[in-house]
Amino acid sequence: MSARIGFGGGCHWCTEAVFQALRGVADVRQGFIASLAPDDGFSEAVIVTFDPAAVSLETLISAHLITHASEADHKMRGKYRSAIYTFDPDQSAQAKAILARLAADTGAIFVTRVLPHRAFKESDTRFHNYYQRDPTRPFCQTYIDPKLAKLRRVMAAAMTERS
Repeated sequence: MSARIGFGGGCHWCTEAVFQALRGVADVRQGFIASLAPDDGFSEAVIVTFDPAAVSLETLISAHLITHASEADHKMRGKYRSAIYTFDPDQSAQAKAILARLAADTGAIFVTRVLPHRAFKESDTRFHNYYQRDPTRPFCQTYIDPKLAKLRRVMAAAMTERS
């Protein structure tokens, strides 16, 4: 059985690479997600298809929070909305509870919000699997490698062997 959830926070090339590195993730579609007003404009994000028996929603949310500026309300939030996009009310309640628990456990004040998924536009296919196709690109080395390194330090057990 598989489930889907969306994540936005930074460049979708980076976000795609982060979730592709996790065990239990079957597919990552990069593009742009819109929610309800006032968040109905499209923002860079990914839709993650995962096996809940292999990776928990809490693991996915934790990976998301540590690999983008989840505590910073910077000027690029229109393009890079910090969000967890849910597909049903139960998933939304679960994500909100996890986010609140992680905030309490860490003392962090997250700008990340749980929003309902309303629409998705896929990015241009030439950008799909951006990191996997050529991790030696300067963008990958500058922006994606540090995120994956942090993920290895903090959540190594959740990562695939190829990461």
